Amino acid sequence: MLIRPTKNLSSEGLDSVQRESAGSVGRPGIAGIMNNRVTILYVDHTARLGGGEIALLNLIRALDKTRYRPIVVLASEGKLAGEFERSGIETHIIPLDKSVVERRKDSLGFFSFLQLRQVWRVLSYALRIARFARENDVDIIHTNSLKADIYGGIAARIENIPAIWHVRDNITADYLPRIMVSIFRLLARMIPDTVVANSQSTLRTVQLPRRAHTAVIYSGAVRVPDRDTVEDSLDAAGAKWPEEPVIALIGRISPWKGQHIFIRAAAEVVKAFPRCKFWVIGSAMFGEQEYDESIRILAEELSVKDRVEFLGFRADVDVLMPEVDIVVHASTLGEPFGQVVIEGMASAKPVIATNGGALPEIIVHDESGILVPMGDAMAMSQAIIRLLSDPVAARKMGRAGQVRVRGRFTIEHTVASMQSVYEHIIERRGIAGGRLGRKRVSQTAAQSGDVSGTRNEDARSTW
Repeated sequence: MLIRPTKNLSSEGLDSVQRESAGSVGRPGIAGIMNNRVTILYVDHTARLGGGEIALLNLIRALDKTRYRPIVVLASEGKLAGEFERSGIETHIIPLDKSVVERRKDSLGFFSFLQLRQVWRVLSYALRIARFARENDVDIIHTNSLKADIYGGIAARIENIPAIWHVRDNITADYLPRIMVSIFRLLARMIPDTVVANSQSTLRTVQLPRRAHTAVIYSGAVRVPDRDTVEDSLDAAGAKWPEEPVIALIGRISPWKGQHIFIRAAAEVVKAFPRCKFWVIGSAMFGEQEYDESIRILAEELSVKDRVEFLGFRADVDVLMPEVDIVVHASTLGEPFGQVVIEGMASAKPVIATNGGALPEIIVHDESGILVPMGDAMAMSQAIIRLLSDPVAARKMGRAGQVRVRGRFTIEHTVASMQSVYEHIIERRGIAGGRLGRKRVSQTAAQSGDVSGTRNEDARSTW
């Protein structure tokens, strides 16, 4: 990899850092194709490896690079930047004030929104993104987080570039302060050219009018083991569980992710299956260390400390998955998507998940998984005991889950759908790469008296 400084993009004198693959430069035979690519700027406020960031990484890795030139701009350094770098993706760090980057979504109340200093920082940053987009001939801006939606969307408006808001969070009052829900829903009607949601459930929370350009694109699994390989391993295991079955909950440690529910369920399960092990895989983020400590105390209070293992953040979940027998998802609020559920099903593991948000879109209850009420530790424990009591039925359910993932939830499905959205925008906005098409559309619109150049009000609401 080459690491070299780029132009100063900050009024405060902060430099961005450009990372790009040396191997992608000057390859003979494809120069003409590469020069005509559509440039897409992907914007995210964080470089931490959260679910949305991993989904973005998987999408860009699998993108058709002969058609699209991806550029990533992150507002801070972190593991995500390194992953993009190792994948040969052109990546820039344009620093945003730490107080904005690290402010939790649930703290964005009315008074914090009115803080003029914060507003100015966001607007100033949007101007820097706009300048970057102009200097890099960006054709589409694709934002990947709620904060990035705001400053990336403003930058797109400034430069008359179509913006895609990729909404991966529920826009509801149980997830965001009520004032921010209203503001975001209003801006979603005004700023983006297209809103992409990671599930039908998420899209409904944005409450857009039917004429809006929208799409639902699930974040697909990158690895779906060969069916024959999976069946061979299951047959080899026989119609019984190992001596110490492993039940795993994978994901960020946070109150709404329900690790406390999982531990309470574990305390019930060990009464019937005392040899079970319960893995909590993940770490606390965004100031949730106090909750992390509380669930460790809970495991001790419920006398399951020796059965519950806290593995912390693991980048090699795919390596751990073969050791897992049952995957559990325990969110206490409606999950916007459920990437871990997809990954478990892809590995032919029986999955138990809470019945809210997007999970009923993924799991067919009692066929490709089990859905239980949110916040109900007893129902969760009963579902785990049911699977442990019937390993043959559990493995059949795991196989059915894998078939469902292979048919609807792979990264190939994700990329094909996302590229269809790009092509629709390219056709509608007349983009020819390097902003040439957009300039032509703007000139035509100005001559005809239509200077909006942003939406086709008669277009269908979904693709």
